[in-house]
Amino acid sequence: MSFVHVDNARFHFEVTGSDSAPVLVLSNSLGTTLAMWKPQIAEFAGRFRVLQYDTRGHGESSVSPGPYTVERLAEDVLRMLDALGISSVVFCGLSLGGMIGMSLALRAPGRIKKLVLCNTAPKIGTPESWNSRIAAVEKGGMAAVADAVLERWYTAPFRKSAPAEVAETRQMLLDTPPQGYIACCAAVRDMDQRQAIRQIRVPTLVVAGANDPVTPPTDAKTIVDSIAGAQSVELPAAHLSNIEAANQFTASVLRFLCE
Repeated sequence: MSFVHVDNARFHFEVTGSDSAPVLVLSNSLGTTLAMWKPQIAEFAGRFRVLQYDTRGHGESSVSPGPYTVERLAEDVLRMLDALGISSVVFCGLSLGGMIGMSLALRAPGRIKKLVLCNTAPKIGTPESWNSRIAAVEKGGMAAVADAVLERWYTAPFRKSAPAEVAETRQMLLDTPPQGYIACCAAVRDMDQRQAIRQIRVPTLVVAGANDPVTPPTDAKTIVDSIAGAQSVELPAAHLSNIEAANQFTASVLRFLCE
């Protein structure tokens, strides 16, 4: 288990692949850890030096006092790259990770060679919905929201046909530190990049889930229409498309990154 310390915070990360390959950063969704990328690692590592990390407040990374902001979470990535001596990367983020990717492309475009935005949006949900979720976790911990989250993350057929994958995701949710989760919920609640992303000039792929109730295909279209030259792909999945449609996801991302 590897860690890097920046700004009095500890970040858990793993690196897979050749040291001489270009670096691909993978950024996890709210309520998961770097383990969510397990279906992709073997193939991604054949082409890239893959850097996975646990977002602040998640997994083995520090749970610093909240609330957080997406800008703070993007700065964490830049400081981590500095500490590891990495000047530029290609970046792939899902949901919250995608929001972080948008912020990075705006804050440090020279360091992001290509950007993959998966099952995400420049604004997700309403303040009321996020405040309600925060209140539920404050009262009942992660168990209070786990079932509802899983219903949004995976389609009913997948939940029935892939119980092992669903159980692994449930455990990641239940193991997420409540205070870290709440602090990141606030970051998503307070972020609205709908106008700002029009300034992104980084080559971008937008991945949508055809059955995603969290960030539906209309959100993907908003991103594609806002970022000049952005490409898109729609997969037969709900929110965690990299798990529910793993093979198609991996192939689509590699095709874009290696073209």
